[in-house]
Amino acid sequence: MGASIRAHEGGGASVAPASAEATTSGIDVSSYQGAVDWKSYWNQGKRFAYVKATEGTGYQNPDFTQQYNGSYNVGMIRGAYHYGRPDISGGAAQADYFVAHGGGWSKDGKTLPGTLDIEWGPSSACYGLSQSAMVSWIKAFSDEYHKKTSRWPVIYTANSWWTQCTGNKGDFSSTNPLWVAAYASSPGALPYHWGFYTFWQYTSTPLDQDYFSAGIDRLKVLATG
Repeated sequence: MGASIRAHEGGGASVAPASAEATTSGIDVSSYQGAVDWKSYWNQGKRFAYVKATEGTGYQNPDFTQQYNGSYNVGMIRGAYHYGRPDISGGAAQADYFVAHGGGWSKDGKTLPGTLDIEWGPSSACYGLSQSAMVSWIKAFSDEYHKKTSRWPVIYTANSWWTQCTGNKGDFSSTNPLWVAAYASSPGALPYHWGFYTFWQYTSTPLDQDYFSAGIDRLKVLATG
């Protein structure tokens, strides 16, 4: 997801989750996928999608319109995500950039709250920030996104990154839905203080695939706000 390609937590194995029966299937895409054949994924049972919109304060996904509108037009519930770059600018500035370039939210029942993708950096894991500074950066992004949209952003991360780069110093579990990256047959240990996941990215083969933790009716509730 985003600019860094990593096997999160489980080594990159493509394993069907044991609890798939109670979940809703989806995918997430970026410019790596180019123009997506959304009808094909709909026919495979995918019912939601997250699309990369922005990165830092200077990058926009050139395929965003085709991907974001295409998933919506085929019937999926969709949302946008932002690849966080704490080494470039502040969290609030990046939330503003995200909202201004595709990351907003509308109460139409088919638009999910935006996601902050926060993970290993392209040159260093924690972007040169201390653990407390990283927590402050994430909070600034989250607060600004909420101010602009009335929704708290989903946070996409992996347990090992969160432990290393935040030191478990910040608790976002009461506000921000968790999207955990764990390529294994179960999501395993979750980042600090989250008791459950909302989304789970369980493989990157042949592209990023995800589960929402409940049925389509609950996914519609999340979209509606």
